[in-house]
Amino acid sequence: MMQLFYVTVNVCLTSNLCVTPLGLEGDVDLQFLLVGGKLMKVKSSSWKKERMYKLHDDNATIWHESHRIFKRKQTFSIDDVDSVRKGRQSEGLQKHTEAHVEDRCFSIFFKGRRRNLDLVATSVEEARQWVNGLEKIISNMKKLNRQQTSEHWIFNCMRKADKNKDNMMTLKELKHFLRQINIEVDETYAKLLFTKCDTSNSGTLEGSEIKHFYDLLTHREEIDVIYEKHAATGGQMSAQDLLNFLRNEQREEATLEDALRLIEKYELDDSAKHMNHMTKDGFLMYLQQEEGSIFNPAHKKVFQDMSQPINDYFISSSHNTYLMEDQLKGPSSTEAYIKALMKSCRCVELDCWDGAHGEPVIYHGHTLTSKVLFKDVIKAIKEYAFKTSEYPVILSLENHCTLEQQKLMAKHMISILGSALLTSPLEDQMPTAFPSPQELKGRFIIKGKRLNKLDAVFSNTSPGVEEDCVSEEDEAAETNNSKTDTNGQKKSKIKLAKQLSDLVIYCKSVHFSGFEHAKDNQAFYEMSSFKESKAVNLAETAAKAFIHHNMTKLSRIYPAGSRTASSNYNPVPLWNAGCQIVALNFQTPSKEMDLNQGRFRSNGLSGYILKPEFQRYAGSEFNPMTLTKGPWIKHKAFHIMVISAQQLPKLNKDKPKSIVDPLVKVEIYGVPADTCSKETRSIENNGFNPMWNDVPLCRLNVLTPCGMMFLSAGFNPMWNDVPLTRF
Repeated sequence: MMQLFYVTVNVCLTSNLCVTPLGLEGDVDLQFLLVGGKLMKVKSSSWKKERMYKLHDDNATIWHESHRIFKRKQTFSIDDVDSVRKGRQSEGLQKHTEAHVEDRCFSIFFKGRRRNLDLVATSVEEARQWVNGLEKIISNMKKLNRQQTSEHWIFNCMRKADKNKDNMMTLKELKHFLRQINIEVDETYAKLLFTKCDTSNSGTLEGSEIKHFYDLLTHREEIDVIYEKHAATGGQMSAQDLLNFLRNEQREEATLEDALRLIEKYELDDSAKHMNHMTKDGFLMYLQQEEGSIFNPAHKKVFQDMSQPINDYFISSSHNTYLMEDQLKGPSSTEAYIKALMKSCRCVELDCWDGAHGEPVIYHGHTLTSKVLFKDVIKAIKEYAFKTSEYPVILSLENHCTLEQQKLMAKHMISILGSALLTSPLEDQMPTAFPSPQELKGRFIIKGKRLNKLDAVFSNTSPGVEEDCVSEEDEAAETNNSKTDTNGQKKSKIKLAKQLSDLVIYCKSVHFSGFEHAKDNQAFYEMSSFKESKAVNLAETAAKAFIHHNMTKLSRIYPAGSRTASSNYNPVPLWNAGCQIVALNFQTPSKEMDLNQGRFRSNGLSGYILKPEFQRYAGSEFNPMTLTKGPWIKHKAFHIMVISAQQLPKLNKDKPKSIVDPLVKVEIYGVPADTCSKETRSIENNGFNPMWNDVPLCRLNVLTPCGMMFLSAGFNPMWNDVPLTRF
């Protein structure tokens, strides 16, 4: 299937480069934001200061007053905003403001690691207008197609290049604009381009001359080649021509009705549409839409069988979910849980410690990371757990609390989570296997230590032990450098309260003592956690045994303690070994997180992906390290031709003159026999519209397509991976 990254532009530019969001012309809330006003910025109980805020006339940037001498960047892009929430919904506003200002408060939450902005308006009405106005612009931006997004970005770059704001472009401003959009040209070419467009010989470009320059800049020669190859009906694509393209190039099981539907939806020319033809403009419009994506649209919804035992699925999982940044001194926040859950993460971690005033807290113990109340985290999880996915969420507890605060933890979970909290097996008798994600929809499952076996739930004669000592979680024991006995077993013990123990049903934490020991002694609901080095070693040296272990039990993998910067490990070898809960640091953008996002993008963003059958049935001989003949061998050949890219980011946004030399690297991630990579030549000084389009890059052979293909773009002189597509 062909994945084309193109943008085409059909606009009539005037000399005014200001862009109004579509559908918001004359909107009262938008006009209010353009005028702006004073807002109180809240950082702490003692730091509350009034600052002027307003929407820039590009309708995409917020300007704010700053009194800082250094680092005085006074704008932020609305495109960087994740959400706007009215009221005291942030930790900062809850902690540092009074309840009576609730209706005047709102918070701006950003994508990535940037901390949220807490603000208090001077009146309830102004708070409403700020929230409504920002939400309208954000919603509008999300609705823009690739063409409109490209136009908006180019217009903004033009505005920035127009230093004297006269709505005209000099040669110097044109060169500045080209650098902004990631193109470096020599003086001769810049003058040639400028002279070609300056038809009035005025020494500036304005009005139709700017449009001419814009058309030259955005013309895509490579698309002409593709269109002309398939337009076999009087220079245009007939419905049959389009159908041939869909079947032969896009590898879609399309019908003539599908081709006619696309023409009706995307063709811009009425006369061509009347003849059931598609012009080049309509073709480009189609390529920019979801229908032109390599991602199978049928997989945007839950399409897999969700009635299998929960251990038969890969589960999107987070490590130390409360952390926003590094593992040693960064902030802990409920917002980190919200972001992870909204990305369909289905297993979150809670490191619980004794807090002040008898209230347990969550933070990375024995470090300088900040603390957040346990009950506030549970409230946030309750509110956001099922907004993206309705399938079960596992709360992985690392418990360091005293008995009294453990009892309060149990009380908070029972009172806040209510009937959604699983407090007993679904069956009326002792189960012998896990329930399915379908059966557990909308439920919370607690993972942690338990004082007794699960069958005690069904025994009226079992002793009612109120508390007892249990071994620490393996991850906690390793972090604390606990002493070991002569057999290498952890000796560190903690007291566990019955109230907390009783909430652990299907995910009882136990120490791993070998596959044979687990097979002979562990119940299905008893699961182990493995640090990444141990898990990778087992996946390499005992892959088959690991796979069979995971056919009946759950395994959780967590990053090494040495990853203090919250870096991540490659999850693929652990998925190859059938491990379900491969926990990553969600707060860190990385190739590893891109792989995780790619893995769980499918199946309706449910956070659950059904493992291949050969990782689920007991008679399987599958071993990812030494492939033998079996149903897992399904030879596929990928023929990949990299055509072009567009509007690639700069390596250093703070240096306007920095220009990238892009190349594309294609990588296969899967079993070791399939893992490989190829890369194109680099294109010098062009991150705006680099074009390779010369020869096929590679033919990649895949034996076991249960893995993943990952396409990334890298820039010289150092790699900065940007995922383009995955399947």
